[in-house]
Amino acid sequence: MLIKSRFMIGSAMAVLALSACSKGTDAPADGAKSVIAATVNGKPISTKQVDMIMKQQAAQGMPDNPEMRKMVIDNLAMASLVAQEAVKKGLDKSGDVADQLEMMKTNVLAQGYVDDFLKNSPVTDADYAAEYAKIKEATAGSEFSARHILVDKEEDAKAIIAKLKKDVKQFAALAKAQSKDPGSKDKGGELGWFDPRSMVPEFGTAVTKLEKGKFTEEPVKSQYGYHVIIVDDSRTKEAPTLEEVKPRLTQQIQQQNLKKFLDGLKEKAKIEIIGEKAASASASAAASAPAAAAPAASK
Repeated sequence: MLIKSRFMIGSAMAVLALSACSKGTDAPADGAKSVIAATVNGKPISTKQVDMIMKQQAAQGMPDNPEMRKMVIDNLAMASLVAQEAVKKGLDKSGDVADQLEMMKTNVLAQGYVDDFLKNSPVTDADYAAEYAKIKEATAGSEFSARHILVDKEEDAKAIIAKLKKDVKQFAALAKAQSKDPGSKDKGGELGWFDPRSMVPEFGTAVTKLEKGKFTEEPVKSQYGYHVIIVDDSRTKEAPTLEEVKPRLTQQIQQQNLKKFLDGLKEKAKIEIIGEKAASASASAAASAPAAAAPAASK
């Protein structure tokens, strides 16, 4: 409970600090009359501020009930009281505090602008269609159920292949006895269903060339060693439906649109990093300075 209380007090202080950043009256920006939850020395605490804290708490898994709201109001009242004392001492005008207040205001305004951009930039059907086409293309093709035996030496792989040519039913036993792959060895070399594109290229290419029930008659060399592979089955890979991926696509497209917009803003802006200019000037001065003469050798 102590941790939760600290969280609420911290949130309350942040909300009130943001309010302190705002100039002018306490009236809401949209002109609507704010509902007052409490007052501290005549300074109002709005229900909107309480709701902001409750929303943050909900994200932390805390309940929204009358008792919790009363606790939030109590914390906001205490934070307001302390903030009023800080203003009396002029701390809101002092260096570090003033800088922090300005940073909080900047961050909240920036987030508010981003939220407004996302709200007013809905994803179009054309956007969904373009991104979904990429998903379908990426998932098109077949997936395979296969087994493999991994060994370090080519001659060992060839010896295994010779045994399989006599009796392919030995595959699982040979995998358990000789494979170096810890993930599949104990399962007789089974890899389950997979897209060959997810494997190292040599392995994936070899799998796509095998028919059901066939094994590689030459060792397949990869960065891991030498593989002997058998394909048990294959099937056409089904792409997820648009509805299944739509939530993820919405977020992805919104982030892409936001990045493009922000990159455009940055490109048009004049951003000058003073420290870099000073460092560049110092480096130029050092480069143009005459080299010091070498000390004469002592006799």
